[in-house]
Order: sequence, then C-alpha cells, then structure tokens
Amino acid sequence: MARVLPILSTFLLCCALVSCQDSRDKLEGVDVEEVCADRPADEYFRLDTEGDCREVYRCDRGETGNTRLANIKCAGGLAFDITRQTCDWKSNVKNCDQIEKPRKVKPILKTDEPICPEGKLSCGDGECLDKELFCNGKPDCKDESDENACSVDDDPNRAPECDPTQCALPDCFCSADGTRIPGAIEPTQVPQMITITFNGAVNVDNIDLYEDIFNGQRQNPNGCSIKGTFFVSHKYTNYSAVQDLHRRGHEISVFSLTHKDDPNYWTSGSYDDWLAEMAGSRLIIERFANITDGSIIGMRAPYLRVGGNKQFEMMADQFFVYDASITASLGRVPIWPYTLYFRMPHKCNGNAHNCPSRSHPVWEMVMNELDRRDDPTFDESLPGCHMVDSCSNVASGDQFARLLRHNFNRHYNSNRAPLGLHFHASWLKSKKEYRDELIKFIEEMLTRNDVFFVTNLQVIQWMQNPTELNSLRDFQEWKEKCDVKGQPYCSLPNACPLTTRELPGETLRLFTCMECPNNYPWILDPTGDGFSV
Repeated sequence: MARVLPILSTFLLCCALVSCQDSRDKLEGVDVEEVCADRPADEYFRLDTEGDCREVYRCDRGETGNTRLANIKCAGGLAFDITRQTCDWKSNVKNCDQIEKPRKVKPILKTDEPICPEGKLSCGDGECLDKELFCNGKPDCKDESDENACSVDDDPNRAPECDPTQCALPDCFCSADGTRIPGAIEPTQVPQMITITFNGAVNVDNIDLYEDIFNGQRQNPNGCSIKGTFFVSHKYTNYSAVQDLHRRGHEISVFSLTHKDDPNYWTSGSYDDWLAEMAGSRLIIERFANITDGSIIGMRAPYLRVGGNKQFEMMADQFFVYDASITASLGRVPIWPYTLYFRMPHKCNGNAHNCPSRSHPVWEMVMNELDRRDDPTFDESLPGCHMVDSCSNVASGDQFARLLRHNFNRHYNSNRAPLGLHFHASWLKSKKEYRDELIKFIEEMLTRNDVFFVTNLQVIQWMQNPTELNSLRDFQEWKEKCDVKGQPYCSLPNACPLTTRELPGETLRLFTCMECPNNYPWILDPTGDGFSV
C-alpha cells in the first residue's frame, strides 16, 4: 500500500464553504482578504497550529469576486502534511507546527521598466545575473531565487512557441494546440493507430496474458501481426521472455532499474540519477535479453513522475528517441505526439508539474487522458484517466468495453491522433472479463481496413513519413519483423540465483538465455560483473 495517501481519497469535506460552528468560531477576527493575498487558490494552509493537525483551508474566489475560505478536514487517524499538501498517517507528518508551505523567493522577471542591463535578469533581492544562469539547476543568486520560477511558463530560457517554418519533418513536429495532423493529410486518409503498452516486469505472472493478446494470428490490414510496446522494469523480469517478445517484433523500452517507490526521487532526480536508472536499465536489457540492434530507444518514468529538464538532457545525450510519461488533460480533440524542440502544446498536467521547459531533441509520446464516462451524452463531466487501470469507475467488463469504444470514436471521428491504451498487466488479469473484452475490441477493430495496432516507435515512423491509407500496405518502416515465425532463442533459460551487496539479505533469480553474471545487476553494478571503485 502506498504510504502517501492522495487528498481526494482521504479528505472528509467538513464544510465546502465554511459553515460548521467550530470553523466559524475559528474564523472570528480573521481578515480573509489579507490571509488570501497573493496565495495560490490550490494551496492548503492552517489558521493556527492548535488542534489535531487535520484541518486546513484554501482560498475560494467565488463568481461574485468575493473571497471565502473553503475548509477541508482529513479523515480520523490522519493529519495534513503542509509541505506535500496531502493527508497521511499522523506518524508520518512532521510539520504540524507549520502554518503554510515554505515560501520561496521569486526572481523579478516582469517589470514595466528594465531593472537590469540587456542579457541579464534580476534576482529576488535585485541582484542582476546573466539570463542563462536562471533555471540551470544550480542556485546562482544569493537568495537562490533564480531556481524558483522554472516551470514551462516561467523559465526565462524556455523553449520558443511552435514555429512551423522552423520545424519540419522528419526531425521536428509541432503545432500550436497539438491537434494538427502530420503532413496535413485529410483525417479520412489517416490510419487510426492504437498503441497497447504495458508497464513493469515481464515474468511468469503475465507472459500468458501477452501470449493470449499477441498470439500471432491477429493481423493489421497490411498483413503484419499486431504489435505492442513493453516498458520493462528490472526486478523480477525474465529476460529470456523479453528476448522472445523482441524477436517477435514487439518494442522493448525502459521503465527504470530500481523503480523506487519515493515519487520525489523521480521528480527531483539529478542528471546522474536518470542516467543510472534509464541507461542502466537499457544496458541490463541489452545484455541479458541479448538485444543488440540498438532498438531500445524509448522510456517511461515510474509513477509518470517526469524529471524535468534533467531527464530530457540525459535522454538526448544517451540517444533515447522518445519519452512516454507526460499526460494531456482530456480535451475535445486529442493531441498528436510532438517533438520538444518547441514548447509543449498543452498544460503540464500532473507529473508534479515538472515538465521540461527547455528545448530538447526528443519526441514526446503524449498520453491523452481517456474519457471514462459511462454515457458521454448524458453523464456530467469527469476528470480523465491516463492508465486504463486508473479509470477507477471501471468495475465490469461492460464498462471497460464502453470505455474502449467511446474513446476509439473520440479519436477516429476527430483528428485520428493515436489512441494509447496503457496497462499494468495485473489489472487485465484481475478479471477474466477485462482480458476478454480487450481481445474482442482488438478483433472488432481489425475487421476495418483503417485501424492498426502498432508500437510507439511505429507511430513516430509514420509521423516522420506521413503516408495515406491506400499506400500503407507497402509502408516499409512497418514491414520490419512483420510476421515472425520460428522458436524462442532458448527453451530452457538459465535461472541464476544471485545476490548483490546493494540488496543485502536478498537472493534473486535472473532468468536469461545468456551466461549468469557474478552478481545480481543493480544500480551501482548494472552488468553484474562486480563493483568498480
């Protein structure tokens, strides 16, 4: 069970706008306008440090323009963590003596008259420094304010807005709102691409599921068997199974080496953290799944906690072609993947708001949120969900079937942006009806002549060379490993019982068709050959 409990599942709403007697008593003498001055509307704070640490407030600016206080209370046994802005078990909350989140000093970036010479910007205390020193990951102002306004919208060195005259395929693709079709092809001539992706370890718990879905008999309209993308995490993975998925034409990407369960580790990770986790994971997969063709070029961040510019700087240096971690809020028209040479065309949604702000030579396989309403023509609006298993209202096969078909129609009947169906295998295995409905959906889609189940890389290949439907049968980029025959590389892999001093007391089995290493591969020793000093 995750130790940090999200706000929505652990709050009890005491009074939507303060009306409970004890809350009214607490508000006597409080100047609401003063308390709420310059305070973000989504920030929770305490009015005092008395009581049981459960009650917090936020400023609510109503339609009339009057400011009111909304009052929220954590459930019994929980306390509110001011720093993390969430309810948690009381024993985990160490800041009950704090009224509000620590406020960071901001640089002075917008003024009527320049206060610094050209090419320089003002720190919060008025000190002028070179513009390129702002948001470079290292505090240069004495008050450290140069690193406190670095979001996609605030970074003074942020990537420019999309300029189609400077951004041309095959290397660059952008559009003002993200909805433009590559190559300006008419929607009716665009193949509706569907990507099925799985996150996590590949092993005996889910190999049968993958065999069931990708049985080699289900073929796209070009005669090639349907393909999926697997974001593989290291621990408990059977690398002989990964090797066979790759042999059969599926895409193997990385999902980190350690998969640490501290979300802040990923959000605030350094360049070296991302390098060790993602390049290290790729090294392990290449060695122990014997993948030697340089095809592991994509990655997804654990918990979708994007690592900002550091993550993408590492990706560019290590020749990762794409990231698949950024989500786009549910909108009327879905968004096409894009390159990050220019600013992302949608708001930084979730991901602890640490999207990349700078220009990077990397593709973003954006995760369009799914519409999870049972009846979109009737139901009131609900927030979307990015992973299928995060659509919490889906509790039956019928609901899952409606979700699949409704979201297919949303994409197919608008701009035909790729439809991403992202899973953890355990969710599909939790109910047989989920698996059955997914297979039924796939087979129904394959009766059409304009729907293709492809990998993330194949989406990018099509975007780099937009090709109309009537020419897709001969689209060479999709013909590689089209319909693979033959047997797995080895029928009886080595089951290597291994230890590493990085995981004391654990003996882990590494299944591989290759030779057993000396140690269990881990972050300081990804090859398993031994520690370098």
